[in-house]
Amino acid sequence: MGFMLKHFLKKIITFIVLMMLFVTSVAMGNSLENLAKSLAKIRGEVETLQTQLDTEKDKHGSRMSALNSQLADLSVEERRQKMNIEKLQHSIEKMTVNAKKIEQSGEGLKPVLLTMLKDYRQHIQAGFPFKTEDRVKALGDLENNLVNQLIDSNKAVNQAWSLIEDEVRLSKENGVYQQTISLDGEKVLVDIAKLGTVFLFFQTRDNRVGMARPSADSGWKYETVDDTSDVERIKNLFDSLKKQIRQGYFELPNPLRK
Repeated sequence: MGFMLKHFLKKIITFIVLMMLFVTSVAMGNSLENLAKSLAKIRGEVETLQTQLDTEKDKHGSRMSALNSQLADLSVEERRQKMNIEKLQHSIEKMTVNAKKIEQSGEGLKPVLLTMLKDYRQHIQAGFPFKTEDRVKALGDLENNLVNQLIDSNKAVNQAWSLIEDEVRLSKENGVYQQTISLDGEKVLVDIAKLGTVFLFFQTRDNRVGMARPSADSGWKYETVDDTSDVERIKNLFDSLKKQIRQGYFELPNPLRK
């Protein structure tokens, strides 16, 4: 009887051990399967992130290429503006020298001054389109006063000098102003964001925005901007200038690009 009990207990123990091994095997199988699924999921996420990284690298490369192109355009424009300033300063020096010569020789100052004002008028009319009518009117008033002898020549020289100095200062100032422009064949009063004498952006009362662009006939034309990103950039410039924020990084559409 004792022998049969021991034999029976051995069978039970053997069965229990086999069952434990089976359960452990099944659990390990499930764990490995779950691990394989997790690994596959992680690999998929890595591939997705790598694709996103490659896309961002391509975008960054394109962005840097565009910024380098804009930088080259701005460098050319900066040199052009420096040449204009040097010409204006040369005009001041030349006018000073001529005035001294005329005073010493006793010749009339009026013809020389009128010639200088004529050249200056052409410079304004063909140049940066900021308050052109006002600047030309100031010249016209001085010319009329000089021709009609409402002002003596020495005082006229001082006023002409002041106007030219205003022109030089114009190239160094940034700010928001108002002026009337020709837009789509109509005269429209707009807000102007002027950056020196390089960039001029505008904003209408009905929230259209745009910029002044040099045209092929050496003049300037005003164009609205439709691209959503460019619209936001121009509006951000206006907001910053109105808040007296005049320094910092501003990304803007380039009106000099052809």
